[in-house]
Amino acid sequence: MTLRQRAVRYARTKARVLVRLGVWSLLEAGQTFLAGYALARALDAGFLAGDVRTGLLWLGAAGAAVVVGAVGTGRVYGVVAALVEPVRDRLVTKVVRRGVRAADPGALSGLTQQVEIARDTLAGLVLVSRSFLFTAAGALIGLFSLDPLLLAVVVPPLLAGVALFAATLRPLARRQEAFLVADEALAEDLGAVGPGLRDITATGAESRVARSLDRRIGAELRTARSLARWSPARVAALALGGEVPLILLLVAAPWLLRRGVTPGALLGALAYVGQSLYPALQNLVHGLGTSGARLTVVLRRLLPLEREPHAPVKEASPATEASPATEAPSDTEAPPAAKPSPEPAAPALALSGLRFAYGPASEPVLHGLDLALPPGTHLAVVGPSGTGKSTLTALIAGLLAPDAGTTHVHGRPAPDATALRTLIPQEAYVHGGTLAENLTLHRPDPVPEDELLAAADAVGLTPLLTALGGPDARVDPTALSAGERQLVALTRAYLSPAPLALLDEATCHLDAEAEERAERAFAARPGGTLVVVAHRMSSARRADLVLVLDGARTVCGTHAELLAASPLYRDLMGDWAGASDARVG
Repeated sequence: MTLRQRAVRYARTKARVLVRLGVWSLLEAGQTFLAGYALARALDAGFLAGDVRTGLLWLGAAGAAVVVGAVGTGRVYGVVAALVEPVRDRLVTKVVRRGVRAADPGALSGLTQQVEIARDTLAGLVLVSRSFLFTAAGALIGLFSLDPLLLAVVVPPLLAGVALFAATLRPLARRQEAFLVADEALAEDLGAVGPGLRDITATGAESRVARSLDRRIGAELRTARSLARWSPARVAALALGGEVPLILLLVAAPWLLRRGVTPGALLGALAYVGQSLYPALQNLVHGLGTSGARLTVVLRRLLPLEREPHAPVKEASPATEASPATEAPSDTEAPPAAKPSPEPAAPALALSGLRFAYGPASEPVLHGLDLALPPGTHLAVVGPSGTGKSTLTALIAGLLAPDAGTTHVHGRPAPDATALRTLIPQEAYVHGGTLAENLTLHRPDPVPEDELLAAADAVGLTPLLTALGGPDARVDPTALSAGERQLVALTRAYLSPAPLALLDEATCHLDAEAEERAERAFAARPGGTLVVVAHRMSSARRADLVLVLDGARTVCGTHAELLAASPLYRDLMGDWAGASDARVG
């Protein structure tokens, strides 16, 4: 059933309400009629005839009509509420039923926003449409009463303006709906991509995500231009129907006066057009032209389920499950099937003169940092809070651009090395679907089960994997603890083909034993290089090299070398350098 058929069927059920609406609207039509007629009689039979009393009486009658019309307007709002509120109640019922029976995630938005938009817009459309019909009727009857010749001047351009607006209404509505849909699609993609920029960069999906967003932006731009091309037609309709009659009345005034039209009648005609017809047409054009498309969009989203109330909910497949970063755009780039071949002699990570500050007036967080890590190196990054540990990983991952200096991963500049690194942030991401789908997210080809189980055992995921029921068990991210989500993310990164792993406090929710096991697994990956932002100083003891960030006094060396040479490192280690659970800010 189309929206038009629904509207006709609903109008039949509300016939009495529509009759009441028409009765009260007649009072407004009477006010419109007297606004011009009384002015004409006050001039012709009163002031121009030298009878001031008659002129004042007619003006008083026009003032009284305004009061009566105000009473009618007040009653109209109550009748409109009786017409619109049942529509709102039906929409609320449908949305709630959809949310309960079909577990629709959009039910909350439909209930709190779209239903209210539909109610307010429908009420506005009823008011402006009714106002135009009765105002036009009152004004045209008044013009005929003053002199039928006035209709010959006013009606043709008025009808032409209304016809032009009616002809452009459907194309405008279609283009406005297309623009709204394109705008919402772009906003949805941006809302998904924004929180997941780290994951997008870490998985090498920047180019594909950028292309997806570029298509969304291009689609919105095209719909906006198409809408803009049709918008002048709305302005032309308003000018033709509301302004041209005024001009014609003024231009034809001598001709009308010679044919018996009185000055009062001419003034009344100008009042009808300028004070009644033009404002009513303006409200109709802007109200129906803009709100009509908006109402159509909302109703099409709220009502389709009436045709299939018992349609089963299709379970999302792993390919369609949304993730905030790597899967939010439908065509996010998948990581390469095989580990890229790094240049033979290139360091796994090379930083040269790296400098970065958060703003031109801020103190640099990193000061000319130089560092070269051979492949297979295990580096721990430590330092007090605010010294740039997470900033460094963001620079290596390409999330931030340095103010000076260069970053190379296996010989490639950081922006071009997305496939050579994987970043595991503190807040681990787990999506719905099976555990295997979560673990193999960075692998486009199927992963043999024995490889997957070996990775889970190496990182320490096996107890959780067993408890969930194996790789094919479905995962509820909300049911996992923060530490369990970190184990899933760590195993996923372990299976990634990227040779450089960046752990930015990625084990902060694990106990010391689980953290050690995970770090040793990454350090032992064949051909793998590990950079760990440590939150326990025990990570530094296990690393091949330790980078101590402290502004301009940044130093790098082995655990033993730094104990001997760096007072800050000794302070971070505490009184007992062997404390495996000493924490750093």
